[in-house]
Amino acid sequence: MLAFIIRRLLQSVLVMLAVGFIAFSLFNFVGDPVSLMLPPEATTADREAVRKALGLDDPFYVQFGSFLGNALQGNFGISLRLGRPVSQLIAERLPATLELAMTAALIGLFVGIPLGVYTALRRDKWTAKAILTTSLIGVSLPNFLIGIFLILIFAVWLGWLPSFGRGDVTQLGLWSTGLLTASGIKALILPAITLGFYPVTLIMRLVRSEMLEVLRTDYIKFARARGLTNRSVHFGHALKNTLVPVMTITGLQLGGLIAFAIITETVFQWPGMGLLFIQAVQFADIPVMAAYLCLIGLIFVIINLVVDLLYYAVDPRLRIGGGGTGGH
Repeated sequence: MLAFIIRRLLQSVLVMLAVGFIAFSLFNFVGDPVSLMLPPEATTADREAVRKALGLDDPFYVQFGSFLGNALQGNFGISLRLGRPVSQLIAERLPATLELAMTAALIGLFVGIPLGVYTALRRDKWTAKAILTTSLIGVSLPNFLIGIFLILIFAVWLGWLPSFGRGDVTQLGLWSTGLLTASGIKALILPAITLGFYPVTLIMRLVRSEMLEVLRTDYIKFARARGLTNRSVHFGHALKNTLVPVMTITGLQLGGLIAFAIITETVFQWPGMGLLFIQAVQFADIPVMAAYLCLIGLIFVIINLVVDLLYYAVDPRLRIGGGGTGGH
């Protein structure tokens, strides 16, 4: 177990170094930071003074080391667009993105798993076939189109829900949440459904295929031969083994929801990190872009590490395999 954790941690460090290098490269390949910071009429002496103050005349490895050191402290400099520390901007926008992504992930789990079980156990019924056919929408339609349809129906035609913004939020220390206000909950519904549509489809189809495969195994046949009820076989044995790969996919999907909430946040003008990143790209705000890339990379690494450890804990085959490998 210890060797497995150490190996995964080393892999995570290497991944973050690669992400950090890519983020650092933005400063050198996406325009000249000095030109972006100074007005066009700035003299050559002014440019050289700023370049020296920023350490841009240092060797590449010195600049990269300085970037990594500052990144470890959460210091990514000042936003070129807003003139504020990037760490403050990220801290203000992160709660909105996490709230949206977590809600979408919960929708994926609590809707996708029951639908997957139903379509597996009732695969010959017309309702199951209708659900599977409808689920193709979640795979084929892009997020922004689903969001626009939802806005048209529930915000424009029916007028039930707001079409943009986060509603009223409550400040809990450094964390802001809209889950404690009625307008905040109403504002969350449409973007969360939009972002959660694809995870619902993915989890449903994964649960269905895994459930059908597990139901064909020998130990399920033995369980039926012992006289166990269908409920016990389906939910006590089959579903339990089905959820092992679902746990992995859900963990990875959570990272994807956080990273790729950009489109949903743009459609609904949701004040999260995705919208901040889009605005940074439009302005070539490199410090914000670099910070966003590093943060998303870190979130992915942490989620992958947690999923690997959970998978290792619940699947004895990995422990046996790991032990055998370690013995060699």
